[in-house]
Amino acid sequence: MLSRLYSFMPGLHTLFNYQRQWFADDVRAALSVAAVALPVAIAYAQLTGVNAAVGLYSCVLPMMLYALFGTSKQLIIGPDAATCAVIAAVVTPLAAGDSFKHWQLVITMTAMTGFWCFIASRFKLGVLADFLSKPILMGLLNGVAITIIVGQFSKVFGFTFDERYLLERLGGVPTYLSQTHIPTLLMALFTLGVYFVLKRLKPTWPASMFAIALGAVFVWLFNLEQFEIKTIGTVTGGLPMFNTPVFDVGIIRELVVPALNLAIVSFVSMMLTARSFAAKNGYDIDADKEFRALGIANLASALSQGFAVSGADSRTAVNDDSGGKTQLVSIIAAAIIGVIALFLTAPLEFIPSAALGIVLIIASVHLLDLKAVWQLKFKDKQAFYLASATLFAVLFIGVIPGITLAVLLGLFQFIRTVMRPSDTILGVDIKGVVRSLDETDKAKAVQGVFIYRFNSPLTYFNASYFKRRLLEQYARQKDDTQCVIIDAVPCFTHLDLSVMAMLADLDVIFKKRGIRLELAGRKRQLLSWFKTAGIASGKDGIYIHSDLYIALQKNSVSQHVDEVTMFQSQNSEEINAGNN
Repeated sequence: MLSRLYSFMPGLHTLFNYQRQWFADDVRAALSVAAVALPVAIAYAQLTGVNAAVGLYSCVLPMMLYALFGTSKQLIIGPDAATCAVIAAVVTPLAAGDSFKHWQLVITMTAMTGFWCFIASRFKLGVLADFLSKPILMGLLNGVAITIIVGQFSKVFGFTFDERYLLERLGGVPTYLSQTHIPTLLMALFTLGVYFVLKRLKPTWPASMFAIALGAVFVWLFNLEQFEIKTIGTVTGGLPMFNTPVFDVGIIRELVVPALNLAIVSFVSMMLTARSFAAKNGYDIDADKEFRALGIANLASALSQGFAVSGADSRTAVNDDSGGKTQLVSIIAAAIIGVIALFLTAPLEFIPSAALGIVLIIASVHLLDLKAVWQLKFKDKQAFYLASATLFAVLFIGVIPGITLAVLLGLFQFIRTVMRPSDTILGVDIKGVVRSLDETDKAKAVQGVFIYRFNSPLTYFNASYFKRRLLEQYARQKDDTQCVIIDAVPCFTHLDLSVMAMLADLDVIFKKRGIRLELAGRKRQLLSWFKTAGIASGKDGIYIHSDLYIALQKNSVSQHVDEVTMFQSQNSEEINAGNN
């Protein structure tokens, strides 16, 4: 019974077996995480277009529930730059300037994202963690980072963008710069200065929190609002209250696909972070359970009137660097943020918007890694093209279309790999081990035998390519080939009647040339599939062997028998000629 409970809520296993010596490290790490998460949550709330308290709500329940349902001991769940940018891009045009409707749409999209994650976990789709390749995710995150940085210029310089898309905004930069509000710019520079000074003098301190706090103190002490320095305004604390949606239910259709995209991107990004820290600390994580934990965290965020969350790499790094040992770090940090959300929100209203803009720009700069994208050009050109295409898609056509394109690119990349995989000609080395033939000459071709391996599962859409490649490779062999052996293990993974028909065609082609077609591996499966497809096997059809070594052994015996038969025939002819 207890094992089933641990399987359902993996975090309980750690908490029920908690060791006292971990507590000091976990408390220290929780304080560090809370100090970093507070300003980030408020800044991301601004980025999403909702009240600062919503950012705090988005931390409390999701962090606590992930600590119970997640399998990572270090991962911190919370607001994420890419997640918030996606939500804002989807919801802002639908809300049409109505702040309350905007908030309700944010909550709805968050719930739908959690729903998609939960459904994916039920169908064990944790494999989607490998769906978006790293180059595609690199391009996506770099594009989102640039979009956020440009978007925050309006808060730093004190103007308002009239355009929605990045290119139009960049085109209007000269005009906007002439509208710079000097007091706002000075506040932004003050925040930036405090941040870098603290980073230099006290690297372990939460520089973002102190920079924002000092800005708020200055606004309060010197009444800087009289200089038209904008602040985040009134922050309504207390327990989140459920509000009935006021928007047309039909709008939900506009959120379905973006929520699905957001669920995939959030999960892939989270898994990259979770896996890296799990590997560092010597344990494994369960992708399907992580999908479920992310879904539960997002549903909890929606119920507490928050917005979508994901794995936060910066806060996870703070947790790990501070020596956090268990999921208790998330629970303690969430409790600290919860107390502030309930009782200490009044001082937050003095936080300057310019200071939050600087914090978001700094966070996005850390997310930005154009150098890594450029280095792909020299390591893997295909990866470079994928990353660049995703990056420019996000910049030119927007975040949501860019994410959709990233998902499609991931799908096309997979299809292309399956449709046009690599293939290998096999031989045998001096120890009798089957290995690929290459320029090292460690293996030699077996006389009279051509061994072919196709490095992808065979299905209807790559069967013709397989046939063409096999015949092309065979055509390059010596004329003494008597047998063609196909390594069946990597390519015959499931029954496909189109593949069976293609095999029958190959058998006819090779029989006309006096050559045997043989398969090595998956003997029982292939015999069953041949029977279903009505294809003959054995002496009257295609030979099927248990593995390559048995196939080679039987061909060696067959060649020896043929040689003996030929020798006996020659001797018989000579004797007959002598008698005559």
